[in-house]
Amino acid sequence: MGGWRNLVCVAMASLLPVSLTAQETSGAMLRSSGTGTLVNQNQAPASTAIFPNDLIQTPKDVMARIEVTGSAAEVNPETVVQYQASELVLDHGSLSVNTSRGLRVRVGCITITPVHDNEWTHYDVKDLNGKVEVSALKDDVYIDAHSKNFQDVKEKERERSIVHEGEQKSREEKCAGAYENPQKEPPAIGSILNSPYAILTGTGIVIGITCYALCRSPISPSSP
Repeated sequence: MGGWRNLVCVAMASLLPVSLTAQETSGAMLRSSGTGTLVNQNQAPASTAIFPNDLIQTPKDVMARIEVTGSAAEVNPETVVQYQASELVLDHGSLSVNTSRGLRVRVGCITITPVHDNEWTHYDVKDLNGKVEVSALKDDVYIDAHSKNFQDVKEKERERSIVHEGEQKSREEKCAGAYENPQKEPPAIGSILNSPYAILTGTGIVIGITCYALCRSPISPSSP
């Protein structure tokens, strides 16, 4: 029986590192070149973790860098961008993206996507004065223009063009306000419980209590 308890305890303890890894895959690191960078309207340190739906704002003369596995994006001064696991939602300003994981940029109803998901692609996106400008610096990217919200669009409603390496193209911005405002309302209880910190804390507590009960508490002997 003691051997069984030890086996269960080891197996459960291994779940915590797995859950940590799973949470880290959706997050990224934000590094700022100076002071004044905001995350969700709060002053950000020089280096901090960010998670999906976090909104980044850079002031004048300050740049930031978003680093995630297989991708990095330079956030230029006076830029507002929202981080998502597979895309960056640019409200205004400019970005320079290096990716081997197909990281895309969305500006309103315009989406810029690397042509080759598993090859290094370097491209710049600017959203200034209602016009989206795309420069392909390494490899090619698609520009998809939609007539309505990106999540609801059908294939036939998409206008696709390609920007080849060394080329630059521009499109009129078709709609704005694409990012979700993290400050528009207090977070719901469900959102708080689904946050990475709450999940990790809850997982650690459950594993700790269960492991303690199995591994430390003696089992009453059977009656003769």
